[in-house]
Amino acid sequence: MSSIQTTPVLDAGGKREAVVHLAAEYWPFARTGGLAEAVQGIAKFQARAGRPVFVFMPLYEKVRRAFPRLEPMGDAFPVQIGGRSEMARIHSEPCRSTGDPTVLFVEHDGYFGRPGIYGEGGDYGDNHLRFSFFCMAVLRWLPALVRAPALIHPHDWHTALAPVYLRTILAQDPIYEAFGSVLTVHNAGFQGHYPAEVLGELGLPEDLFRWDRMEWYGRVNLLKGGLNFSDIVTTVSPTHARELRTPAGGFGLQETFSDLQDRFVGILNGIDYEAWNPETDAEIVARFDTDDLSGKAENKAWLQRELGLVEDPEIPLFGMTARLAGQKGFDLIIDSDMVSRPDAQWVFLGEGEERYRRALGGFAASWPTRVAGIFEFTEKREHEILAAADFLLMPSMYEPCGLTQMRSQRYGALPVARRVGGLSDTIEDRVTGFLFDEYEPWALEEAVRYAIEMYRDRAVWREHVRRAMLQDFSWHRSAERYAEVYRRARARREASRA
Repeated sequence: MSSIQTTPVLDAGGKREAVVHLAAEYWPFARTGGLAEAVQGIAKFQARAGRPVFVFMPLYEKVRRAFPRLEPMGDAFPVQIGGRSEMARIHSEPCRSTGDPTVLFVEHDGYFGRPGIYGEGGDYGDNHLRFSFFCMAVLRWLPALVRAPALIHPHDWHTALAPVYLRTILAQDPIYEAFGSVLTVHNAGFQGHYPAEVLGELGLPEDLFRWDRMEWYGRVNLLKGGLNFSDIVTTVSPTHARELRTPAGGFGLQETFSDLQDRFVGILNGIDYEAWNPETDAEIVARFDTDDLSGKAENKAWLQRELGLVEDPEIPLFGMTARLAGQKGFDLIIDSDMVSRPDAQWVFLGEGEERYRRALGGFAASWPTRVAGIFEFTEKREHEILAAADFLLMPSMYEPCGLTQMRSQRYGALPVARRVGGLSDTIEDRVTGFLFDEYEPWALEEAVRYAIEMYRDRAVWREHVRRAMLQDFSWHRSAERYAEVYRRARARREASRA
């Protein structure tokens, strides 16, 4: 710590408690899925509400290339983990909008100066070392940034070691006693499983390898460690919080989630109403609102022409914008007969597994005037598809929260989705969308059939579109829930020190 500036740049005393988010992804700097946008959404809302907010993420090669004007903050400093000591350096944005979070980047070219975020054609074999270094570097810098009491808010398994370190190897340092921790689980399907021997590499004592700490079926589970050592744990929707406590939905950690009892809560994500607003969206051909849907019809006609589909306002257009992965329900689509229907059009946007790209590309080749596949994802394309589509497909195997179904309702595209996680919490069946239960092709086909039947009565369809567009998915209510969780985490921390 001797080489780190020790006078905090923020004194939280007398102000709202400072929050420090730790995330492997943060939009617009690095993104592979919804994690980056969810963290950005809550951090941005918190900052604009007057809370001191900081976000740490690794300084990846792609970030350095895309944002070359990042500036170093002070000198490099040593980070000690177990038997290794390596140098970190913190960078910041040179120009930050007033009221936005302060985004900081941890530099280590050996760990983060690589083409991929998590790997290339597979995970990097040293991800446990990369992200343990990231967590410890943030914690070592923390006293130079904010004065306790403050709170760290790590996200997913990549940063779950932060509360573990805070309550184990840093526990004897009085500087860290008053720092609380809230861990948010965005996707429990990824947990960070490693052989037992990595505890030494992570600088952790062997006695953490037990069932109520970090041991999981004979392996070390980094997410489980974060769950057990955090003051409070959240996930991204109330329904998913219930699912994670069940054998069917707990990804092998259902007992750990259940044992947390009232320390585990579900808080629904929100969406950015500035970025996703059909009345002001510069990415779409025509703007529209609930009082005048003519712009939505213009967007649909334009997209049909753009993609070579038959230009016909009477034929319903289904869009799907998602990572090409099994979780998203592409197997249901491929195994069903719905894409062969002559009375609907389908547009698929996403990047990911080659098998899904081949299958969807095959559909487009077979029915080029009714099916289109776009396999280079851009946010502009996502805006264009949601503005044009009549319906959105989200037949997910599981979906902790989901953001696209909220955006689609905002843009008047009624979601056809499976009744899981946040989809269940944000879609009112047969009102603002269509839900089905069984993870089977026939169940998806039936929901699609109901959607097409509604579309044929255009007056009824327009009324449902307006109701969907009027739903409130802003971060306001979610931020209030997080504020309450932070208060509870602070109370637990103070009680533990009494």
